[in-house]
Amino acid sequence: MIPSTSINRRGALKALTAGGAGLAAMMLPRKLMGPEGLNAEEQIAAPSLRALPRLKITDVRTIPMTVGRYHLTVVKVMTDEPGLYGVGCGTHSERQAVVADTIERYMKPAIVGRYADDINDIWHMAWLAPYWRASVDASNAMSAIDGALWDILGKRAGMPVYELLGGKLRPAVPMFANANGSSPDEIEDGVRAAIEEGYQFVRIRHADSRPPADGWSEVDDEGAPVFPARRRDIVNVNELVETFEHLRDTVGWDVELSHDVHGALSPSSALTLAKACEPLRLHFLEDLFSPEDAHWYEHARAQSSTPIAYGELIVNQNEWVPLAANRWIDYIRCHISAIGGLTPARKIAACCEFFGVRTSWHGPANVSPIGHAVNMHLDLATKNFGIAEGDPFSDELQELFPGAPERRNGMTYPSDAPGLGVDINEEMAANYPPQGGRDRGMRCFDGSPCHP
Repeated sequence: MIPSTSINRRGALKALTAGGAGLAAMMLPRKLMGPEGLNAEEQIAAPSLRALPRLKITDVRTIPMTVGRYHLTVVKVMTDEPGLYGVGCGTHSERQAVVADTIERYMKPAIVGRYADDINDIWHMAWLAPYWRASVDASNAMSAIDGALWDILGKRAGMPVYELLGGKLRPAVPMFANANGSSPDEIEDGVRAAIEEGYQFVRIRHADSRPPADGWSEVDDEGAPVFPARRRDIVNVNELVETFEHLRDTVGWDVELSHDVHGALSPSSALTLAKACEPLRLHFLEDLFSPEDAHWYEHARAQSSTPIAYGELIVNQNEWVPLAANRWIDYIRCHISAIGGLTPARKIAACCEFFGVRTSWHGPANVSPIGHAVNMHLDLATKNFGIAEGDPFSDELQELFPGAPERRNGMTYPSDAPGLGVDINEEMAANYPPQGGRDRGMRCFDGSPCHP
């Protein structure tokens, strides 16, 4: 119902000629019209109309650390309300030092003194600041700040972030497990173990078909990394198909199976794999083609019904919008900190909803529990959520990050804590000095460099 407001003819014409602000002022109830004749925008921004005064950012603390082989980068954004701060994750494990330096040298001076609720304005400022958009180092720095500002907003409102995003659509988040092995029998054991733990979704991987998590298996006499060699495409394709066939014969059809191709195959071999897997009814094949060969997804959709997940290595909207809009992929797998954080990720999820593309954010072990909490809050509030990635957190990580999301029975369960619900134990973090990051790479069977 439109509020009853006394407006004479001359006042109405004056308000209309004043544009949108004048028209908005016409619609304000009498009690909101100030004695000094403030317009609508001034009234809305007036401190007297706010339930709480606005907070200013007073400091940014960058906390890089190396826990085991994982190079994590998190921040604390401090405010002028004593005891109120937000935490965020900007982990780029390969370039930890660059991200930490970007936060300290560029992001911190740009936002200290700004209002903490200017989330959109700060994000777009940071997006444009480097001039060259979609820089993965700058995006990770943006993500750290962005997550912390959402955390502050939720804490101040006394609400979990998922409520700020519109509320939960599901009570918990289903996860997929990983089953690795060097033979079909070993992988079968891993799949059965995952099912016993409550997982209904399992991603398989031959232990010797991908580089180890830290990028190399050993170092030479001078300390230089020795990259493992990847086998020929025909070996990978044949072994994968045989393993999936073995699992369907032994474990059955009730478990959802997937595999991360990781762009490791030539496009023609990857397409052969997708076609061969059609009768095996996979949950998805992930990153079937590398970003450089993204145009092949059109051919894959035309020739195969095997579901496809894509996005771990993409950072720019031009890399995913055509694929989603043309329905060439089934799942979007962006690494949230690499694309700039929660703010752009929720827009990607909303856009993909209209094209039937579901979310499955990248969530490996080299993302901090803060980053995983961002994924979880989005998953809870996203209609087109598909499946989530992430293992249970170790006791060490739970102590380092109090409030880390609870994972059990193949699910992640949220708490009712305001904000992201996770904190960082700074005193404990000091025991894990940063090592700056790492490089990844491997060699093909003939000794040439391959995609990791």
